[in-house]
Amino acid sequence: MPILIQPDDLAARLAADAEQRDPGAPRTVVLDVRWSLQQPDGRPAYLDGHVPGAVYVDLDAELADHGRDGAGRHPLPDEAAFTRAMRRWGLRDGDTVVVMDDLGNQSSARAWWLLRHAGFADVRLLDGALAGWIGAGHPLEPGDVVPPPGDATARFGSMPVIDADAAGALARDGVLLDARAVERYRGEVEPVDPKAGHIPGARSAPSGGSLDADGRFLAPDALAERFAATGAVPGAAVGAYCGSGVTGAHAVVALALAGIDAALFPGSWSQWSREDRPVETGDAPAGD
Repeated sequence: MPILIQPDDLAARLAADAEQRDPGAPRTVVLDVRWSLQQPDGRPAYLDGHVPGAVYVDLDAELADHGRDGAGRHPLPDEAAFTRAMRRWGLRDGDTVVVMDDLGNQSSARAWWLLRHAGFADVRLLDGALAGWIGAGHPLEPGDVVPPPGDATARFGSMPVIDADAAGALARDGVLLDARAVERYRGEVEPVDPKAGHIPGARSAPSGGSLDADGRFLAPDALAERFAATGAVPGAAVGAYCGSGVTGAHAVVALALAGIDAALFPGSWSQWSREDRPVETGDAPAGD
């Protein structure tokens, strides 16, 4: 399935859905996943204006389970909780889901990854995110969207996942990419977690480096060249992490666009730094 969708293509799909008379026909459902470390609650911005028909997704409440101790700041939800979330969003089997945010898809990638992990077949990111939609001349709609409940069911297992032990081994024996800013990777700053630095042996590949100046993903060949500098190439054992498993999912997307399969370490640095594990600091060896 395609990973990205362009704004004009999404607009055409939404227009076609509006003309569809069969209520049971597959649709294109847009999910608005606005979130950032500085502004976790994206609902006010969503209410001010969003892609018409888009449903707001609360990353902290619906894409994480904060009741799980010891698994980082954004532990993965379980299947039952994610099923409830998907149904609240109105998702039905056979739908195409388009996820987006206002951060170059660096937060909405978490929804893409979880939906793919849950076995949902057709999930795409709006290339260029909200800025791309606006820049293409398409309108915004204010207010909330509350769809009829859907019937989709989460069945986890479609995306590779690694735990902390496997992440440490991959950093030694394969390629483990750190998607945080270089300053956090080096240990120069740490605004959230108890220790500064990175998993020993991990390579720096900040998520923003996979985007162009307009917030769109680089072309696949450019992404492949970028990741090859870190040792991540098709067929290699590759994993990704970040602060808490959000932008790490964005790295998995970028790697997939480059033709590279990668596992996600959901606990990421927020888990690693809270456990009795070694920490490395200093310059990024590659990919920065």
